[in-house]
Amino acid sequence: MPIALLKRTTVGKKTSRSLVKECLHEVAGRTLPLRIVENDRARQLTLRIDAGGRGLRVTIPPGLAPGEVNRFLRRQQDWLEERLAKLPKRPLVRPGIRIPLRGVPHVIVHLPERRGTVSVGRKEDGTPALFVHGEREHLPRRLADFLKKQAKRDIEALVLKHTGAINKRAKSIRFRDTSSRWGSCTSDGKLSFSWRIMMAPKPIINYLVAHEVAHLKQMNHGPKFWKLCEELCPDTERCKDWLKRNGNALQAIQFE
Repeated sequence: MPIALLKRTTVGKKTSRSLVKECLHEVAGRTLPLRIVENDRARQLTLRIDAGGRGLRVTIPPGLAPGEVNRFLRRQQDWLEERLAKLPKRPLVRPGIRIPLRGVPHVIVHLPERRGTVSVGRKEDGTPALFVHGEREHLPRRLADFLKKQAKRDIEALVLKHTGAINKRAKSIRFRDTSSRWGSCTSDGKLSFSWRIMMAPKPIINYLVAHEVAHLKQMNHGPKFWKLCEELCPDTERCKDWLKRNGNALQAIQFE
């Protein structure tokens, strides 16, 4: 049975209600988390695949008749299967595979005899490597924790740089594993970033931070926002295109 959660969110001076039901949906040989969001501003059913194919989201108008979501999903089954088939496979991080760090592929090397940490180095043949110490079962979590620490170090420094350039301050900086967006900025100045961005090349990381910091001045995606974004990151268009083309592959990597 789906689990129903009632959430309240504030938009401007108006309060909107969203009823969220969480369940599982089978499609194309996968069992995916499905979030059904009843939103009082919705006028029709909409379906979205989370980045990397990590889940599905259906937004529905309030008071929708029971069974309509299932009928809607059946009608969208062919579209879902086609889209999911085009998504990259979801590799689980494990010894021997490569994952990028700041855009450079690193092979994962497990060293069980050492204490549970992660270090960056090179194998004897010069191949860039991530050496993961400790028990094998903890390897994915340790790599995720490592990327979070790298994100905190790099991104906090970039936030200071870009906020200084526009004479604004961020109220807080948080790091999450979000499947729907790479970053966000609230109206009261709270910034949030996906730590997975540390797998992208350095210019892409810089672009993402510049993008969110620009929202501290322009809470929209209008011409003034993009002008400010390009002032902070002159390579905005190329970086935005890179993230659009490659983001799904980074989101698809499993750290669990």
